[in-house]
Amino acid sequence: MTTNKKDPNILITGTPGVGKSELSRLLSERTNLIWLDVSKLAVDNKCLESYDQNYQCQILNEDKLLDLMEPMMCEGGKIVDYHGVDFFPERWFDIVFVLRTNNTILYDRLDSRGYTGKKLEDNIDCEIFQTILEEAKESYKEEIVYELQNDTLEQINDNINRICEWIEQWKIDNQ
Repeated sequence: MTTNKKDPNILITGTPGVGKSELSRLLSERTNLIWLDVSKLAVDNKCLESYDQNYQCQILNEDKLLDLMEPMMCEGGKIVDYHGVDFFPERWFDIVFVLRTNNTILYDRLDSRGYTGKKLEDNIDCEIFQTILEEAKESYKEEIVYELQNDTLEQINDNINRICEWIEQWKIDNQ
């Protein structure tokens, strides 16, 4: 398959606290692909609406966000970092990486961020029941969805190396 993009679009997803932003930042620095932190994009472009008291966060206006992102994604060369997957168009991504983390490590990370009560419990449950992984497999072709364990700095570095190898192969295959 050939494409007009010179670089692929990559989705980095997973439960909050699994290391998406850190991995995306490091991957962007190493590859010069553009990191799109969807949460920051949503805030900066007023794509957030009413406040959800249960989860202590604002609700995303997905349509407004998608309209904003569409021209960026058509260019290629983007690393999209977000905990949701099912509302992004399938055509946007060449590959999807779902980061996973040990529940004890995840609990400590979320606790240190100030997550409590239902928000903390539901995010841990989300990881236990592989919710994001299942959503990714339902939303995209299963052959482009990869699960990566992301507990330690060594694993983060291994994941970055693996993704960089995939990018190089994509460039060869799509020249």
